Amino acid sequence: MKLSALLKNLKYKCIGNADVEITGLCYDSRAVEKGDLFFCIKGYAVDGHKFAHAAADAGAACLVVSEKQDVDAVQIVVDDTREAMALISANYYGNPADKLTMIGVTGTNGKTTTTYMLKKILETAGRRVGLIGTIECIIGNKRMHSERTTPESMDLQRMLSEMLEVGCDSVVMEVSSHSLYLKRVFGIKFSGAIFTNLTQDHLDFHKDMDDYADAKAILFDNASVCAINADDSYSQKMLAHAKQTAVTFGIKNKAKYMARDINLNHDGSRFVLAADEFRIPILIGIPGGFSVYNALGAIALCLAMGIDLINVKKGIEAVENVPGRFQSLNAHSKGFSIILDYSHTPDSLETALKTVREFAKGRVICVFGCGGNRDRKKRPIMGEISGRLADFSIVTSDNPRFEQPCDIIDEILVGIKPTGAEYVTIENRREAIKYALQYAKEGDVILLAGKGHEDYQEICGVKHPFDEKVIVEELLRELYPNDK
Repeated sequence: MKLSALLKNLKYKCIGNADVEITGLCYDSRAVEKGDLFFCIKGYAVDGHKFAHAAADAGAACLVVSEKQDVDAVQIVVDDTREAMALISANYYGNPADKLTMIGVTGTNGKTTTTYMLKKILETAGRRVGLIGTIECIIGNKRMHSERTTPESMDLQRMLSEMLEVGCDSVVMEVSSHSLYLKRVFGIKFSGAIFTNLTQDHLDFHKDMDDYADAKAILFDNASVCAINADDSYSQKMLAHAKQTAVTFGIKNKAKYMARDINLNHDGSRFVLAADEFRIPILIGIPGGFSVYNALGAIALCLAMGIDLINVKKGIEAVENVPGRFQSLNAHSKGFSIILDYSHTPDSLETALKTVREFAKGRVICVFGCGGNRDRKKRPIMGEISGRLADFSIVTSDNPRFEQPCDIIDEILVGIKPTGAEYVTIENRREAIKYALQYAKEGDVILLAGKGHEDYQEICGVKHPFDEKVIVEELLRELYPNDK
């Protein structure tokens, strides 16, 4: 494809011949091939301009830069290389988002489950739906492990193109605050968008909660129909950014779509979906008040986008457990229950523990830690939450990354100790889970919090295999070798 064709809608200065042929796109200099266009992206740790010479030496036909480089290649000089990557990538792949019904979900918690709910509702209504999110990306019959919640713009545009090729007409995707701030979805017009909630997280990246909220709000600047959680304190900010149609959902504050007569138990949630024009019972197979909010968001957006109520009800009631999201594991008839959940923020941990409290017949045992090289402020907060809501806490390692697990645990204990709660610290997460399985008695519920769907533990830059579903099975066989 000619470079000139890729520069549509882009403000730039060209150094060299804009009619050069481009055979591929790349933002990793190690993967550059002859004829590629290479994006010099300024990251937080590394400036891609440092690899301009390496990219040119590898055969790059063009470099997209924010500062002119002394290299033998055509250069496109722009103000923002991330914006340029988003627009050029869209042009390269034929602007696939323009041909798809794009639906984005943003918020601190609930994004993943909400996207799966949306996918099921839309499929019930006859749509062919692709999915992009934290756990996986689904393109037709192909399922791929996700490296990040929202892919880089170049990878995202390629995925959208592949979805079109296999016949998808709609896409539901998680849109993280990082991706909005870093312009991974720049230029995409969303048909629909949902705001789930905003609680403390990512303050290692955002300077404060208002900055975090501002990043989330970008999604609603670019969406035709928005569904906003009226019970969240940041709802008014999101509504202010909704330029076209906006509906609200909630349980406490008055909203367009509300959940009434809520009944929660260990195997699901029941509520009455109430609006001015109707009341209809809803049953979902995921327990907890948080699942009611997720369902309300998906329902509200789909109804606002014109999906009929019958298909909405059928779709939402057909949703099964989402991997790693309050997922019940096989306890092999030991009399206690094991719940696996991705709760890695203060709000999500509190919600998970309160949900367990609703059905636990015995004690609540919480196994948790906090990730390294991430928001340190939430560590004592999560300690206090576990101390207050669990009967027994086992404080352990999560993804320590480049921090010492013992240092992270010490910061968690700052919050847990004042509660006077019972706890132990076991740095090795596998041993912590083993301790929980040995400690639990009939009627108890073990909450394995923080890892959820993840099948690894990141230590000093290396991702070691660590799938808690597998580990629980292994430990139960080890502890009870005579069980059939």
